[in-house]
Amino acid sequence: VQLVESGGGLVQPGGSLRLSCAASGSIFSIYDMGWYRQAPGKQRELVAAISNSGNTNYGNLVKGRFTISRDNAENTVYLQMNSLTPEDTAVYYCCADVKPEWGHRNDYWGQGTQVTVSS
Repeated sequence: VQLVESGGGLVQPGGSLRLSCAASGSIFSIYDMGWYRQAPGKQRELVAAISNSGNTNYGNLVKGRFTISRDNAENTVYLQMNSLTPEDTAVYYCCADVKPEWGHRNDYWGQGTQVTVSS
């Protein structure tokens, strides 16, 4: 199972970015999917998560600005980020709770994508 993120980059304060994360491989089922972020010198924190039925959960710092969604047919999760501030600068990681066709259910992580908010 592999998770591949895309969509990071440099954006000015107040701008928007959309991150994507596609899961591939021998997948039997995907449960929760989510985004975490880690800024330099800080612990990794939850940004947003979504269940396979569409229930969402957001970190307090992004509520009202970020929206998580998923396409179950494409095994893809998205993160729409609006009203970005320099404090949102971090490496963003995709995570998925996956049951592979063979093996145990486990959490899988992407390689991370850099988001930099700066003028």
